[in-house]
Amino acid sequence: MTRPSLATHSRFAQRVRRRYEAELPLLAPGVPDPAQLLATFEALQAQGHSLASALRITRQLMIERLLCLDCEQQLPLAQVTQAMTDLAEFALNRALTQAQAALDVSHGAPLTPTGERAQVWVVGMGKLGARELNVSSDIDLIYVYDEDGETAGNEQGRNHITNHEYFGKVVRAVYALVGDTTEHGFVFRVDLALRPNGNSGPAAVSLDALEEYLHVQGREWERFAWLKSRVVAPFESVTSGATQALRKVVMPFVFRRYLDYSVFDALRVLHRQIREHAAKRSAGHPERANDVKLSRGGIREIEFTVQLLQVVRAGHFPELRTRPTLSALVRLVRANLMSEQTAQALAQAYIFLRQIEHRIQYLDDQQTHVLPTQDHDLNWIAATMGFASSQALLSQLDTHRELVAQEFDKLLGGPEPECKGCNNGKANNQSIDDLLPQLGEAFRQRLESWCQHPRVLALRDEARERLQRLLGRTAQWVREDRVTEEAAVRLVDWMEPLLRRESYLALLLERPQVHERLLRLLGAARWPARYLLRHPGVIDELASPAMMEERFNTQEFETELEHRRSSLAGTGEDDEETLLNLLRRAHHAEVFRTLARDIEGKLTVEQVADDLSALADAILRITTRWCWSHLKKAHRAQPRFGIIAYGKLGGKELGYGSDLDIVFVFDDDDENAPEIYAALVRKLINWLTVKTGEGDLYEIDTALRPNGNAGLLITSFAAYANYQQQRGSNTAWTWEHQAMTRARCVLGDVALHERFDAVRKAVISAPRDANSLRGEIAAMRDRMASAHPVKADKFDIKFSAGGMIDAEFVMQFLVLSQSGAHPELMANAGNIALLERAEALGLLPAGLGHNAATAYRAMRQVQHKARLDETSTQLAAHTMQAEQDAILALWHQVFAPSPSHP
Repeated sequence: MTRPSLATHSRFAQRVRRRYEAELPLLAPGVPDPAQLLATFEALQAQGHSLASALRITRQLMIERLLCLDCEQQLPLAQVTQAMTDLAEFALNRALTQAQAALDVSHGAPLTPTGERAQVWVVGMGKLGARELNVSSDIDLIYVYDEDGETAGNEQGRNHITNHEYFGKVVRAVYALVGDTTEHGFVFRVDLALRPNGNSGPAAVSLDALEEYLHVQGREWERFAWLKSRVVAPFESVTSGATQALRKVVMPFVFRRYLDYSVFDALRVLHRQIREHAAKRSAGHPERANDVKLSRGGIREIEFTVQLLQVVRAGHFPELRTRPTLSALVRLVRANLMSEQTAQALAQAYIFLRQIEHRIQYLDDQQTHVLPTQDHDLNWIAATMGFASSQALLSQLDTHRELVAQEFDKLLGGPEPECKGCNNGKANNQSIDDLLPQLGEAFRQRLESWCQHPRVLALRDEARERLQRLLGRTAQWVREDRVTEEAAVRLVDWMEPLLRRESYLALLLERPQVHERLLRLLGAARWPARYLLRHPGVIDELASPAMMEERFNTQEFETELEHRRSSLAGTGEDDEETLLNLLRRAHHAEVFRTLARDIEGKLTVEQVADDLSALADAILRITTRWCWSHLKKAHRAQPRFGIIAYGKLGGKELGYGSDLDIVFVFDDDDENAPEIYAALVRKLINWLTVKTGEGDLYEIDTALRPNGNAGLLITSFAAYANYQQQRGSNTAWTWEHQAMTRARCVLGDVALHERFDAVRKAVISAPRDANSLRGEIAAMRDRMASAHPVKADKFDIKFSAGGMIDAEFVMQFLVLSQSGAHPELMANAGNIALLERAEALGLLPAGLGHNAATAYRAMRQVQHKARLDETSTQLAAHTMQAEQDAILALWHQVFAPSPSHP
């Protein structure tokens, strides 16, 4: 006995097969695609059906086909939603074309002030914008036209109307062609309520009016709506790029420049209102409570979870800007904003819930998301999804919904906002005046100035409430000794200039762990506080619990930045200013991550220097690539160009705020190479040093190039090699050879790296008269001592006799004088490692090199801490006597005592 088709249970399918038995063969076999839609539509029109009727019948045939393929062959969700989206776009484009043609006859074409035809864009919102339409979905539309003006009039030159009136008529005409219910049903239910000012607003809005509305009146929930917006008609405006003007208006509204946690409260309120509405609908109707879209753990909570992370973050991370929910989940994982396990679980739940939603709608072609109460309908849904019983289906449904609800609650966990129209009372918040008597003296004095501070008084009620709750939590933590009072005072200092950026208040309130870590950072030292004031957006990095256990990863950093640039290029947003800011945000965030690990004691001073140096190397590589791609004179795919690092970057001892000592070289035989690479270097220096709204990257010092500041900004590598190796009349000085001991090639192809290493080796290991070299270096040290005098009662960690400079000069002397005989000293391994190595080679007495290395490390630690706290590196005399004596002993061993080194 043949098993009956599962599709026959659908009452909708039964109706279609009875009514359109003759038309069903017009739709070619298989999954409907745009070509099949067009063929079916044209065949129906050839039979005499009007455009409106042909569209409606095409819809009936298509959904019957999807029903069969979905329920009997498990058609993938993506193919079902794509087919429905194709139908909507096809119908809207056909209807728009006919509507405008008819109105052009009556009123003439709508014209801009320059005489060109004004354009209208049909913007699909929600599931239509994301190409996720379900089988009985309505379509949310907004009509936007580019410019105001007046129509040309009819053939008799009459019936002129404004463009506003013309496009209002277009909206009504398209609605009738697509949304009206006739004997053949409808094509789609049309909802225009998302337009500016909702149902009380004009049917069509000009681009200027939309921009003003979004800027002045746009609400937080509208950002979520516009997130999925997409122009769906006319097709030619999409393919021509004409809609970029609309994109430039919408994108800044949806994606803010700063990480925006203020949307959390807005989403909580919106979600609560949706739940309350659902509860009211199901009151007295318990069967309505099982809504796969709106109930707890439903489709809407998955969408909200994804959209919330996008709206908060995608202003900084353009790679998150995607409309489909499933696509966004993948990108959230790639951006480390969600674990892969969570994303996969949410994706599986989303597909499962959407498939149930479709089957609910297949039953009667009703726009409902509520599970049926009749056993035979529920059993049918279970059977079409491969379950043996409805109990098994419901068990799986409960599992998915519980996971979704937990993830949603986890994300939105936090303070409950006051909801106008919701049944919750006002939060019990203390004002600043109420807090003052509870505070310590320093915190109270600092906060008193806020009682009448203009910025505090200018805050919206909602923002002032957030501020009060934040200060109350801070005061409580001070009382509990979780944070210091000094940290609380610095928090107030940090917040004061940022009070108008309410998103930071929201971030700290939403993320207590960020708030507490921020206080610990501010209490630890002064420099972090100043850095955070210049780059407040980086505090969001503290939200990651894994961040403290990680280290800077060069490959991940470069890959992520290239991915972001690619995302910007895909939307035409990769202009120079945007890329400059992208580089700066990424750099500042990475510096802050290192700083946070440093303050928390997760990194040694050497590890901090390693990570900051690796970051600088990566920034130089990326910036060079991007500058070359924007250089008009670029004559090859990849530049034959190199950067030589000296000083702290060369020795991988970079600190916070260090400048970069670098030299630029090229190795290109092109006759225009000097001019081309000079242009590249100028652009590169500008990209690194120019201050944008996001700050700068590095200060650049090129004084170590051949002939110093009098020399060319960039030279050929051959000229650089000749200069360093004493070939010709123009040659390097001894101090430049000292600098070469810490030099390394940080950018260039493999061949250039090898050639530089060969030059460095030749320079360092060249035969030298040890006594002459000793005399030159000692004389240079004496000149430095004269230039940096230190009072007798002070010890300068860097410049005093027995300070860090002494250890560095000794090591440079040993490298330049002994590398020929001991090639182990040629490695750019840092002073500490080289001092140990010199002792192992017998160049220093036993214990002397080790003691000096230990002393040097201790001084670096003290120097590092002093710079973080912005205190002097001149200590009271004898503070580090043991360390000073160890380095003085090293100096006396290698150089004779002198007036500056008794």
